[in-house]
Amino acid sequence: MVKLASGEPTWRNLTAMYEYYQNGPLPTWVGWYAEQMLPLGFQKFVAGATLFMELVLVWMAFLPRRWRIACCVIVTVWQVGVIATANYTFLNYLVLVLGVLLLDDRALRRFVPERWRRGLDQTAQSPSLREIVQTEAAPALSVTSAGQELSARAQPRFPTKPSGRLASARLAIAGIFLTWIAYATTVPLIRMFWHEVPLPSAPIAALEPFRIANEYGLFAVMTPHRYEIEFQGSNDGQNWTAYPFRYKPQDVYERPRIYAPYQPRFDWNLWFASLGSWMQDPLVPRTEEMLLENDADVLGLFRANPFSAAPPKYVRAVLYPYWFSTPEEKRTQGVWWKRQLLGTYAPTLERGADGKFAVVEEPTLAGPPQI
Repeated sequence: MVKLASGEPTWRNLTAMYEYYQNGPLPTWVGWYAEQMLPLGFQKFVAGATLFMELVLVWMAFLPRRWRIACCVIVTVWQVGVIATANYTFLNYLVLVLGVLLLDDRALRRFVPERWRRGLDQTAQSPSLREIVQTEAAPALSVTSAGQELSARAQPRFPTKPSGRLASARLAIAGIFLTWIAYATTVPLIRMFWHEVPLPSAPIAALEPFRIANEYGLFAVMTPHRYEIEFQGSNDGQNWTAYPFRYKPQDVYERPRIYAPYQPRFDWNLWFASLGSWMQDPLVPRTEEMLLENDADVLGLFRANPFSAAPPKYVRAVLYPYWFSTPEEKRTQGVWWKRQLLGTYAPTLERGADGKFAVVEEPTLAGPPQI
């Protein structure tokens, strides 16, 4: 819904997948082949299939058993493709786990080792809830010949123990909070289409500080370009040495890897920072300051420290646009990426003798180019 409501033209004309694989947070080598080798017609089919799955196919989860199993199979195969072509950390694995809930014991039994099936067989042979209710209710309908009174077994059974009341209270509290979260998630979605919907905003505002509910508009607008921030150090202000990252693209000769479900939060957040200016995200200038101190925790986020003997005199952050190499470039040059230096992304800093940080040079860029 958010993909279509955003007005994003690439979803409307089914071109959203043309450069999707290279512009995501942390691409994979499989994504390189998917973008360079698969025809544009297939990419349009994937975009259309994505919209179909998110708008239509998900309702199969509420249909009878065979439909639910088919839904699980389709979503699982789809998620495997997403995991292979992009590192979305643990997100896709959560979807796979949720898909298991679409399967019943009969569908899962064939995948369970033989030594564990005995418990499943006993469960399958145990009476169902309907059978228990019918067994309990039958004597309750009989009457005595003397007083035409209901049998003692007909008396309703209510939990009287404190544990039963506590369980009921927990269930009630959980129901209230889950309903609250559902409201805070659904109303923003409705307001995308009906801006003046007459529903109160106070429950949403009260829940906002906890950051546990929102409209979740993932990929509503596709990222048209890829920019990468690189930290560099220097002792003379002329010759600069880059700090090598562990996960995000940097060396054009290095093959993009698959490491999900692990989430490298530092590399991940730098991708988001590259979409705006350094003033919108204190992560970049703060990292520069910590590199000037050779802070062990920050250096641990990088693959290596090129200034292990002593911290550099100057640190800067530069910005590159990145794009996948062509098959010909990869074959002849061995490169997975192409890049071009645009300029400095954040102020160049130095650390004085008094321990204070000073700006040596203002950035040449106000943010990523708006192209």
